[in-house]
Amino acid sequence: MSSILMISGGPSPASRTGILVSYVEALLLDAGYDVRTLHVRQLPTLPLLTEDLRDPEIGDAVAAVLRADGIVVASPVYRAAYSGLVKALVDLLPKKALRGRVILPLATGGSQGFLVAMDYALNPLLASKGADSVLRGEFVLDPDIEGAVIAPKAAAAIRGAVDRFALAVEDARFRRERTRLRPAG
Repeated sequence: MSSILMISGGPSPASRTGILVSYVEALLLDAGYDVRTLHVRQLPTLPLLTEDLRDPEIGDAVAAVLRADGIVVASPVYRAAYSGLVKALVDLLPKKALRGRVILPLATGGSQGFLVAMDYALNPLLASKGADSVLRGEFVLDPDIEGAVIAPKAAAAIRGAVDRFALAVEDARFRRERTRLRPAG
């Protein structure tokens, strides 16, 4: 089964983004994927902000991105932009680090007006690091996450996005394997 990296730009596990990440992680684990969740807030601040790739935790985070078959990027949206935590991590990556990896962007925010952040801010950030397979993500309104419960309609949309993501990851893996096994010729 393919390996999935979840990148959480949420400020805490109890934040709406943190709850969304936990929900998606559970869906992927139930589907049998090897899932690792990287909470950017847990990385050492100074090495993260100074892009110190010699720091073991920073080096491990970058290596996790480079090993993943699929990546879920989850961020709260503040003032129509992604989390600074997500930006700081993506800035660490080599120029084409996301090429060939299936990416599912997810975001939470206070109003539908912030939905544009995915298309006009987050997706271009990912493309700047070579992302060539960014799926249509899901934006979940803050009122649709109360406590640790996601509203049924939002949960169904997230499940649909995760299903599309899983299919795309497996398709990409199949194409890589087929190319690798094809005789030179």
